[in-house]
Amino acid sequence: MTTTAPHPDDLRYQAVSSRDARFDGEFFFAVATTGIYCRPSCPAVTPKRVNVRFYPSAAAAQGAGFRACRRCRPDAAPGSAEWNIRADLVGRAVRLIADGVVDREGVAGLAARLGYSERQVHRQLTEELGAGPVALARAQRAHTARVLLQTTDLPVTETAFAAGFASVRQFNDTIREIYAQTPTALRAQARTGRPPRAGKGTTPAGVPLRLAHRGPYAARQVFDFLERRAITGIEEVTGAPGARVYRRTLRLPYGTGIAEVQEPPLGDGRPGTQGSWLACRLHLTDLRDLANAVQRMRRLFDLDADPDAVAERLGADPRLHPLVDARPGLRSPGAAEAEELAVRAVLGQQVSVAAAARLAARLVAAHGTPLPVPDGTLTHVFPEPGVLAEAALDGPDDPGMPESRRRALRTVAAALADGTVRLDPGADRDDAERRLLALTGVGPWTAGYIRMRALGDPDVFLPGDAGARHGLAALGAGPDAADDWRPWRSYALHHLWNHTPAAAGK
Repeated sequence: MTTTAPHPDDLRYQAVSSRDARFDGEFFFAVATTGIYCRPSCPAVTPKRVNVRFYPSAAAAQGAGFRACRRCRPDAAPGSAEWNIRADLVGRAVRLIADGVVDREGVAGLAARLGYSERQVHRQLTEELGAGPVALARAQRAHTARVLLQTTDLPVTETAFAAGFASVRQFNDTIREIYAQTPTALRAQARTGRPPRAGKGTTPAGVPLRLAHRGPYAARQVFDFLERRAITGIEEVTGAPGARVYRRTLRLPYGTGIAEVQEPPLGDGRPGTQGSWLACRLHLTDLRDLANAVQRMRRLFDLDADPDAVAERLGADPRLHPLVDARPGLRSPGAAEAEELAVRAVLGQQVSVAAAARLAARLVAAHGTPLPVPDGTLTHVFPEPGVLAEAALDGPDDPGMPESRRRALRTVAAALADGTVRLDPGADRDDAERRLLALTGVGPWTAGYIRMRALGDPDVFLPGDAGARHGLAALGAGPDAADDWRPWRSYALHHLWNHTPAAAGK
């Protein structure tokens, strides 16, 4: 007797019926009788199956004529974890579009970065996501505009251009189409209980945001990881565990910024329609950088991960199972500044985390770009690669840095400055690692660490890493054990780093 596998849409409907937040951002559903599209966890009454349509992206649902639900705000759902894993054309394109490349450089710029024709890029995105690059970028602009309308008092005209629209008319038409409201009505409709609005322009209040994630989130370990590595001048972590605030500076396409992310209290940030986010506030010199800054922080805090998929795979190994159970939702932090992370990786070769942070702080003080106005201990943005490539790096500001590391630092900085090595969200991970390994002074640990954090690869293991060796030994496992943990070896590595005191310093 043969059984017929259920249709994928029937499985999606089951997720909708159970309001399963694990699938938020993985797909969207629309209701033909209401003209509204939602995320799977929408708290509204479940529609009849015959009236439901499924779409792989919010842009596809919008393109089919559906408007965003006002209850579940599907445009604010966490991104699909699939784009963290995939290294093909579509995965790279989605990451670049989220980073704002289409708004800044157009579809031609996107295609040039990917090494494909515009026609190929449009065809493959449409086949998989139901929308081309222009529609995907438009959906992101609309979401940015909604955030600005509902969290700031920026005039509507300025909001339009800050969100990336080419004209106020285009902005008005898009908002009406997607949200079935005028921009003014959308602002007035903002629900009570939201964070207080920022003032006009870029006032000290900044732009308050909720950065959504799916599943459990091991915030304590993430904040511990960032606190140990904080570089004086560009980063700081204040407060006691359970109530910490991570702050850092950002070099952005149109200006600079400061991001603040709050550590949720114990028990917050768990699955559900409420509380599955990190509170963030962005202070930007140019609000056109809002979408880009949001993506930087999402990558740094690994907010688009699928912790349930990771736990299912890693937890199947009896050696890792206790570690996975002990730290549900453990993340693999990425990087807010990919080129900065590459420099930090070079500085971290064969030294402790604390020593690498001290070396980086000296680079910041000597060669970083001062902020227009310092904000407490935050005084600079990290030095640009071109500056470091030409810096002497051998004066009194850099005591204790061996000549071999100076040469490696200059070499990597020069390769980043001239484009020999690309680390943008759309970079080919294999190609970037090959080019890094071809540079003098860059070994497998450094290239792998850059691939894991700067390029957000979820499947990197560092067999030569001291913390990994300690963790494997504590489990009674050999280096080959990591082969069983694909495609989530980066998360397995973080479990090992958190498992033993000797590994925790990495």
